[in-house]
Amino acid sequence: MTKLFDDTSIQFDHPCPIRDVLDRIGDQWSLLILKTLENRTIRFSVLHKEINDISRQMLSRTLKKLEKDGYIIRTIYAEAPPRVEYALSDLGQSFLKPMNMLIKWANDNHKAIYLARRKAEVNLSD
Repeated sequence: MTKLFDDTSIQFDHPCPIRDVLDRIGDQWSLLILKTLENRTIRFSVLHKEINDISRQMLSRTLKKLEKDGYIIRTIYAEAPPRVEYALSDLGQSFLKPMNMLIKWANDNHKAIYLARRKAEVNLSD
């Protein structure tokens, strides 16, 4: 198997993997998009309907970013009108387990975090 890059010569923009990865997927929309694509291939309009509070422009921008980073695959079909579908790549599939663990943790701890914020707000106003 031929390597595309010599691993020893890579000059990362962010040498810290945590910051580099989380900066890209930790935005407001990426995790929601990846979760929506879990186990299926869907069109842009379906994604937009299912994540109904995202603008079409932001959805498009985030999909391009996720495609560029290798999390998703965009397939264009030469039809009239053209059909475009999105699916998780192998990299995106490999992210499902840690992502779902994070989602579960957030769901399990959301109330405690909310109450801590409320307590902090009350303490700040005293």
